[in-house]
Amino acid sequence: MRSRTLAVVVLAAGALVLAGCDALPTQSPEPTASASSAAPVPSGSSTAAPSPTADAGFTVPDSCEQLYSPGMLDELNRTNPPLNDPGITIYATENVEALEILSSGIPTLRCSWGVAGEPGLVTSVSVVSADQSAALRDAFSSSGMACEALGSGTVCRIEQQTIDRNDNIVSIGETHYLQGSGWVATHWVDFAPDGYTEDIVATLWS
Repeated sequence: MRSRTLAVVVLAAGALVLAGCDALPTQSPEPTASASSAAPVPSGSSTAAPSPTADAGFTVPDSCEQLYSPGMLDELNRTNPPLNDPGITIYATENVEALEILSSGIPTLRCSWGVAGEPGLVTSVSVVSADQSAALRDAFSSSGMACEALGSGTVCRIEQQTIDRNDNIVSIGETHYLQGSGWVATHWVDFAPDGYTEDIVATLWS
C-alpha cells in the first residue's frame, strides 16, 4: 500500500474531490501567524458534540515522541516511518474554520508520519481558548463530522473512500479531539492506525 501514489485530496462543498496529484502532497507548511484558505470537510453522519471539561493548564509537548505511548511510537516507526519527513507539508485539517484557527498563531506542535506521495498522516497538537474550542466543535459538527464523548473531551471523525488515478480504493479522513484548552487534529491518507487518537489522548491527558 505504501507504493501507491494517490490523488491530492481537496475537501470541498461537503464532498471529498480527487485532484490530479499524489497522496500526502506538498503544500505550504502550516503557518503560525497568518490565516490560510482551504475547502470545508465533507458531510457525513453527525451527532451533537458535548462540551469538553475545563483544562486551562494544557500545554503543547516539547517533541512529537511525547505524543505517544511507547507501544504506539514503536508501531508508527515500524509501519510508516519516518517521523517528520520534510517533504510532507500538508495541513492537519482541511476544514475552513479549523484551518483559520490553526493558522492564527496558536501554540502548535506538528508531527507527520510517512513520505510525500505515499500513505501517511499529519497531526497537530495545539492550545486553544474556550471560544476557539467552542467554534471548533461547532465547525466540526456542522460540517458533518460524527462527534461523541471520549474521556473528558470530544472526538470528531470523518472518513471517505475515493478512487485514485490507478483505480485503487483510497481511504482519507480527519480526526479531531478537544478537551479544555487542548486540540489534537489529524488528517490522514490511507494510513489510520487503530487507536491512534485514543493513544494520544491517554498519553497527554493521563
